[in-house]
Amino acid sequence: MPTKHPASQKLLAETREQWSLLSLYERFEQIVAIVLSLVIAVIIALALVQLLIRIVPLLVSGAIDPLDHEVFQTLFGMIMTLLIAMEFKHSIIRVALRRSSIVQVKTVMLISLIALGRKFVILDTKATSASTIAALAGATLVLGLVYWLLRERDDRLPDGEGD
Repeated sequence: MPTKHPASQKLLAETREQWSLLSLYERFEQIVAIVLSLVIAVIIALALVQLLIRIVPLLVSGAIDPLDHEVFQTLFGMIMTLLIAMEFKHSIIRVALRRSSIVQVKTVMLISLIALGRKFVILDTKATSASTIAALAGATLVLGLVYWLLRERDDRLPDGEGD
């Protein structure tokens, strides 16, 4: 049986030590975070396998051209969906590792920005009205500004208080 990573062993030991100090709700929060993290990990793995099963044979056989605009949009839309899920899982793991007690607003802003970036990549500009594109651009600008303000605030806080 392979040995565990030293950091994993240390984390497990810390969790065991702190478990008795946690309130009932904090224990509940830990369990929920761990279960959600596992569920999202399974979803990410399945989505990656499905992506590979569908795309690799088509690319190898030359059935699809990745330089074709529509194919590019579809491929990168799928890839960005996986990136969004991974970032979401990362934010939940932070809760499970007790590095933060709740999912941080800055992380939610980052996930939202990635999701809007994905939307722009897959957007069919011919079938989308100018007002919709302007609204998406405005939302991206506002989310970017909020994310930047949160980062600026965290940069000014003493170590360990931000994120």
